[in-house]
Parts: sequence; structure tokens; C-alpha cells
Amino acid sequence: MMKKTLLGLFILAIILFIIVLAFALWPTKTPPIATEPIDSALVTRGQYIAVASDCTACHTAPQGKPFAGELGMASPIGTIYSTNITPDKQTGIGNYTLSDFDRAVRHGIRPDGLTLYPAMPYPSYARLSNEDVSALYAYFMQGVSPVRAENRATGIPWPLSIRWPLNIWRKLFAPNVEVKFDAKQYPTPEIARGAYLVQASGHCGSCHTPRLLTMQEKTLTDYESNGAHYLAGGQVIDGWFTSNLRADLATGLGSWSEQDIVDTLKTGRNQHHAVIGSPMNDVVIHSTQNMTDADLKAIAAYLKTLAPSKESKASYSADASMAKALYAGKNPTHGATLYVDNCAGCHRSDGQGYARVFPSIANNPSVLSDNPISMIRLILTGSTLPQTHAAPSDLSMPGFAQRLSDDDVAQLATFIRQNFGNHASSVDSSQVHSVRKTLKQ
Repeated sequence: MMKKTLLGLFILAIILFIIVLAFALWPTKTPPIATEPIDSALVTRGQYIAVASDCTACHTAPQGKPFAGELGMASPIGTIYSTNITPDKQTGIGNYTLSDFDRAVRHGIRPDGLTLYPAMPYPSYARLSNEDVSALYAYFMQGVSPVRAENRATGIPWPLSIRWPLNIWRKLFAPNVEVKFDAKQYPTPEIARGAYLVQASGHCGSCHTPRLLTMQEKTLTDYESNGAHYLAGGQVIDGWFTSNLRADLATGLGSWSEQDIVDTLKTGRNQHHAVIGSPMNDVVIHSTQNMTDADLKAIAAYLKTLAPSKESKASYSADASMAKALYAGKNPTHGATLYVDNCAGCHRSDGQGYARVFPSIANNPSVLSDNPISMIRLILTGSTLPQTHAAPSDLSMPGFAQRLSDDDVAQLATFIRQNFGNHASSVDSSQVHSVRKTLKQ
């Protein structure tokens, strides 16, 4: 009886495996996309869409040739290296038809039918229009120089490196192949344009929307199921906690004006705040600073329509008591002493900083974030403002990893998160130790 039961279970397991494999390998049909004659205007338009889509940031390695790939991107399962998307016929995409290109960009499907790793943000690109995909194709085929560069194998260990299970992930979690951007969801053409740039080409949700355990974004738009999670932050990208882009007053953009958002995208800083960390620096340098003012204003107008996420535990209420104490030479805690010795010279004893130079600590969304990892990393490693056309000064904050112990960093981070009107959770030395370990890897 036992042998028959085991045999039955074995046969059932084989049948289930065959069903799963068939589901994974069953071809995905995608809507046809009409070709159009390629001329210089279409190539130029495609170049702008490539800028808005920030293709350079992922597909160009440091000191590498444009779009030749080989940039390593950390993922929960190992390092993924971007591919060569130049029109080289041997190692790039020179043999791609428009349909091949469309299936890869909008649907994550390679010409051999297998699935691209979702480090390629095809769940967002699915909402690109046919016209924009055609323009992108024209640019990459005729506006980009071919580079012979073999694609690098991923650093994902076997069996996680097996490709066909990705087909299952795509079919379950990526948008339906018929999905389109819906401009009717928005009250004005400007806000609809901003939503398109954010949701589709800009793929902002790929970093700024929290993900589930199965690694898909909780939602891909502000109006679908779980729409309140859209752009609410929550991912850690290259050691930095992605910020909340919704209207939360303490941890989001609730206290920012539309001009603050435009200035940040154009220059990497605004009157009170600044971009921190390499991931968003790259976005500003390669993408948003090169976009038109009209498009940046549209993005800002759209972001300001997003309601608060209502999940943050942090808050801010103006309070000058600590500023007065520090100004009077009174350092009531070790954290206060560390702040005076290491931070006040730039951020001032009142935590207000200097406009467009050194950001304010008071009411700073990065400081007040529910996850303090960005502040810990900033104190340990420092950060440099992106050098942009409109703001060429690449001002830097030094790192203090060699100067401050884990306990020092924890007390300093706690001090800035709980003074100058800020009300956020304290930081423990074990959290600092965890971040410091990652810097040594």
C-alpha cells in the first residue's frame, strides 16, 4: 500500500510539473505593432524617449561605451548585468525587428521566447504607446553606434538562474499584453502627461513602489487595486531607502511645492532639500535634467495629485527648543555633541541648512523616513550632489565611517530624527553595524 501511495504521489508530481512547464513555455502572443518609415525626426524623438526612460543609467557601465551593457545590478537572488542594446548584429540588438524590440521592451520577452529579468522595467514600459516604442526602435537602430561587446553572464547561482520559471512570474505578475495607458483617469492633459511619464517611460514605480514577497510591485498605477501604495517608497536600492513620493507631510512630498519637484529633477536640489545616493543621482544626471521644462512641470503636477499613503509613523512640528540650546552652547546629549562637532558647520545649529547648498534637516523626508537606512548610510559614506547643467557645483558631504563608532552613528542619527521638530523612531547600533558590514563587501 505504501509503495502504491508513493508511486501515485510521484506520478501526480510529474503531471503537475508537466502542467507548470507547459504553462511557462506556452507562447505569449502580443499585439502587432505597425512599422513606420524611419527618418531623422523619428530618431530625434526616440532619443528623447530614451532620455525620459533613463536607458543610459542601466545599460551603460562606468567608463563604458553608451548602451553596451555590463552594469551590475544587485538583486535579492544575485547580480544581474545589463545587456548590450546597441545595434551590433553579433552581440547587440542589431538583428531585432520592431516586433522583437516591442516584445522585449513592453512585455519582457526575448526573441527565443524566454523572459527578461524584471530588472528591466517592462511592467512599467507596458504602458508606452506604439508611437513611442517605434521612435525608440528608430533611435536604437539608427541613432546609436554599434558596439561589439558580449553580454556578461549573471551572478545568479543555479538553480535560481534557470530562465523558464521567469515565464511564470511574467505571466502571473506583469501587466496583461493588451494594457494601455489610460489618460482618461486624469483631470487635465498636463496631469495625464505627467502620469504617463511617471508610470510608463520614467518607470518611477520600479524603485518607489513597495514590492510583495514575490517581487512584483504592489501596484503599477495610482488608480488600480492597492493604488494607495503607488510611489509610497519602501524599497532599498543599492543601500538607499527609496523615498515616498506621495503627499505625506513628514516622509513624502506633502510640504513640497510643484517648483520644488521641478528644481529637484532639473538640478538635484531645491530650496530646502537635495538628492542623496547614487541611484537618484544617476536619474537626474542621465534623464530628468535633460527633459523639457514642460514635462518636468507635468510630472510635478501629477505627483502633487497623489494622496498621502497614511502609513508613516513619523511626523514634524516646528520646535526651536534644541536650536536655542545649541546656540547657547548647551549639548544635552552625546548625540547633540556629535551633531555640533560634525554637522552644525553645514546644517547649522537650528538644522535649517543653507538654501540650495546644504539641505535642511528639519522636516526632511529622508531624515524622517520610517526606515533609517539612508541616514545611516549617508553618515557613514557621505554623498555628492549630482553635477547638472543648471547647477554645476557638485557639493559633497564627507563620510564619517572611520571617525564614528556604530554607537556614535546611532546616537547622531537618533538625534537628527528626534529634534528640530522631527519625530521619528530611534536608531540602534545594531542597525548601523548591519549597514557598515555591507560597505565592506
